[in-house]
Amino acid sequence: MRVAVDEREARPAASATASPAPIRSWSVAIAGSGGAGVMTAGTLLLEAAARAGRYGLMVRSSGPQIRGGEAAALVRLASVPVESLDDTFDLLVAIDWRNVGRFADEIVLAPSSIVVGDADEGEVPDIFAASGARSVPLPLKRMAREMPGSWINMLALGLAGALGRLPLAALESAVRASWHRGDDALAANLAALSGGYAAAAGLGGASQPSEATPLAPARGRRWLVSGNEAAGFGAVRGGVRFVAAYPITPATELLEWMAPALAKVGGALVQAEDELASINMIVGASYGGVPSLTATAGPGLSLMAEGIGLAVAAEVPVVVVDVMRGGPSTGIPAKSEQSDLSFAVGGLHGDAPRIVVAPTSIADCAATTQWAVHLAEALQTPAIVLSDQFLGQARAIIDAPPLPDGVARRVTAPANDPDYRRYRDTPSGVSPMAIPGTPGTVYTADGLEHTESGIPSSQGRDHRMQLDKRSRKLASYDYGPRWASVEGSGAYAVIAFGSAVGPVREALMRVRAAGLDARLVALRLIAPIDAAALAHALDGVSRILVVEQNYGAQLYRYLRAYADLPGRTESFHRPGPLPLRPGEIVQAIREWSAR
Repeated sequence: MRVAVDEREARPAASATASPAPIRSWSVAIAGSGGAGVMTAGTLLLEAAARAGRYGLMVRSSGPQIRGGEAAALVRLASVPVESLDDTFDLLVAIDWRNVGRFADEIVLAPSSIVVGDADEGEVPDIFAASGARSVPLPLKRMAREMPGSWINMLALGLAGALGRLPLAALESAVRASWHRGDDALAANLAALSGGYAAAAGLGGASQPSEATPLAPARGRRWLVSGNEAAGFGAVRGGVRFVAAYPITPATELLEWMAPALAKVGGALVQAEDELASINMIVGASYGGVPSLTATAGPGLSLMAEGIGLAVAAEVPVVVVDVMRGGPSTGIPAKSEQSDLSFAVGGLHGDAPRIVVAPTSIADCAATTQWAVHLAEALQTPAIVLSDQFLGQARAIIDAPPLPDGVARRVTAPANDPDYRRYRDTPSGVSPMAIPGTPGTVYTADGLEHTESGIPSSQGRDHRMQLDKRSRKLASYDYGPRWASVEGSGAYAVIAFGSAVGPVREALMRVRAAGLDARLVALRLIAPIDAAALAHALDGVSRILVVEQNYGAQLYRYLRAYADLPGRTESFHRPGPLPLRPGEIVQAIREWSAR
């Protein structure tokens, strides 16, 4: 995670949520085969945009291979924060054409778009040419050969930076800051960067892509961060000091970020042999008094189900970050999909209430993960954070987000309590938890049903008492205003969660500018659903549209089951791997409002 700071004194630019009109932005896709360095080029372009005072978003896309293969960096730059990709790209830079056509569904071009490719590497694939976009051949490989020691992706970076109207100095600064090789190689690649920048001027009108009016620099303190990094930061800030996890796409970067961060605050990260070991390690560490976390994706969450159930029964707080991907089974590891919701809220055996929360943006990954730690510790229960591949692996330039104060605290038992009962049936449902080693507070903690003292029991009275207790502590807790973000007014409402919120928010900006007033309810607290708060947020609403990225309309069906929704409720849902775009949601809202 990097922090970019603009030290000029001025008011921060208005956020995307406050803008009354559609966002004016510029989008570029840099694509090529494995080893072409497209991700490096995209990352440096975003870094340069931050140094130039812009906002931006970069989404990574790759094929199904484990290593190598085609890749694409999808970048959008604007003068206000952006939370989703735009409907089309203004520029496609193809370092080569090998398998780039596989991204045709993701790299949507318009007649006003420009395609820059190396004619020596082949013609523009028909699937891109059919868009009507203007093709501009540029001999990228020959240009790189003429500058010994240079890399072709630096040419692409210079070209994209120039057409995106970034200062050459910002691009050079980004390259220098990330350079870890010799001075001669740096000089060669700065020359390539300048060569690509200069080549943009000769493209004959290519410097005027759609919507590419000059973008005013943003001001104020900003971060350049991925959702996984933000989630790790929120976890550490919330008090997590132990992590056990097994690497899995797309959650691995969260663990990579947390490993050195935990060491700085006296914590530790252990790479377990598998997901079963991971969940049981963090249950054990938390039982010992240390706030603990694991991060995984859908297949790993499935393996952790029994361990999460143990944490429910033994009332041990743990946090599980599920960075969702396309499923089922191995599915599509490098693509996003919101298809683990049903499993997260109901996938454990028995009646096993647990907390499920979802960040609403890359920026919100920090605060929502910190909140999850607080909820787990306060309620002595597992908390599942439903992130997804789009939020987790995308990088964005954002305003520094507001974060909760303080670390989580659990209710602990005093020493030598003569009547200590670990699972005492309290009015709140939360009972003091004895940390091992506290004199006079020994108790049994396992997966068997138990009495208030923790003694295993198969009696109906004890089972009913503990079921009521575990349910009551979640149902009666005051979750406060963080349960959702409610924006706008009107008789129409759109409900969304996770990465669907960004494109929905931008779509609502567009339809409001066209005269249709609608409110957004961006859910953070998924389980237990706060039915009373949701009813209040929907007061006066006659039509509801639930938007999500999965095949089975999981959020729609869940809300219909557990909340009394007013008026007529409909669903807009589709699976991944393509990200949701504002334009398709605008179309869905128009069709929905016309029915």
